[in-house]
Amino acid sequence: MASTSLTVGLVQFDIAWENPMENMLRIEHLLEDQTSIDLLILPEMWSTGFTMQPEKVAEDADGPALQWMLQQAANRNICISGSISLAKHGRYFNRWYCVYPDGHTEHYDKKHLFSYGKENEHYTSGNKTIVFEIKGWRIMPVICYDLRFPAWCRNKEAYDLLVVAANWPDTRIHHWDALLKARAIENQTYVAAVNRIGKDPTGLTYIGHSQVLDMNGKELASLGDQSGIAKLTLDKDILTTYRTQYPFLNDMDAYSL
Repeated sequence: MASTSLTVGLVQFDIAWENPMENMLRIEHLLEDQTSIDLLILPEMWSTGFTMQPEKVAEDADGPALQWMLQQAANRNICISGSISLAKHGRYFNRWYCVYPDGHTEHYDKKHLFSYGKENEHYTSGNKTIVFEIKGWRIMPVICYDLRFPAWCRNKEAYDLLVVAANWPDTRIHHWDALLKARAIENQTYVAAVNRIGKDPTGLTYIGHSQVLDMNGKELASLGDQSGIAKLTLDKDILTTYRTQYPFLNDMDAYSL
């Protein structure tokens, strides 16, 4: 049923390296007192960390991470999203899933693989964006490095919320903050972005900055550098009024990918 409101929950935590079962327990602990969330957003590769060893940890569609998402969505009556390392037909994908309470799923394969970290040497790139719906809200997911490419994130009046799942290190966190604000403003959209915290064995440190922004680039919620869940209810009427008052999307260039 369509609704003018959508409640999102951002899950920021320290991902246990290549240990899906431990990460499931950590998320379940954070969810103990949470209710009334429409869309729960987990970080990029929430079950393993940003590992370049997919041959060791990647799972198929019947693997434990996706099955856990299906179970949690059904038991809690919420939609759950986040990316995992997935194996399919001898190739590996950084695949983002949204899982609905009824078991229906949507997925997006990361387009822009992080060549600086050699992700492109281990994973296969996706080739299309997706827009899915929850309660009448049109939602587009992107994964981490995708955020740097505005043409890929471009809103052709197709979505109301941009969801970003990431493992974005502290050395470039000012890029993260700036790019999220830019994507919100230029696309006149809400942005809900989830990063991790902690350190991984590759020597990278993560300080979170998971946040929700409105279409004006204003921060509505933030988790700073702490583990936890930020919950916020978004209002589509505010978005519609803003787009009507400032119809900038009508003047976008006609080119397309």
